[in-house]
Amino acid sequence: MDCQTCAMAAAEAETPRGSIITTTHWRAAHAYNTSLPGWLVLVTREHLTAIDELDAEGHAELGTLIGQLSGALRTLTGCEKTYVMQFSEAPGHQHVHVHLVPRMPDQPEDRRGPKVFGYLDVPEDEQISERERDRIALALRRVLADQLESELGGAR
Repeated sequence: MDCQTCAMAAAEAETPRGSIITTTHWRAAHAYNTSLPGWLVLVTREHLTAIDELDAEGHAELGTLIGQLSGALRTLTGCEKTYVMQFSEAPGHQHVHVHLVPRMPDQPEDRRGPKVFGYLDVPEDEQISERERDRIALALRRVLADQLESELGGAR
């Protein structure tokens, strides 16, 4: 089976939008087909089709990344919370990936909860541009670095 997720990961691995943060088991990227700035996707670096195929370290990394990136999205976008979803069932995307989506304070009711997927798979002219996804990715990296510096400063 051809995996579009693996192909996209390889194609965008060297771009800011394709590698906001990379760990042993995960890579965080900005979603490509969304009109919502800050819609992130955490993708397993190894081709897996079910989340239980991860080892304990992979599960721990996922929890840490969800927490760190949720905080960074709140700082950067002003979102009230983040939605976290994992299905990995779309044709060509059966590769484990977790959606981490900012829920903005002014988000319309018809785009809250599961309806947030109305921001995904939008026409190309409505999608966040590569340049803007790179800008958001670099800004998230700075926020993550500031968070780490703050944590280390508090541990001294």
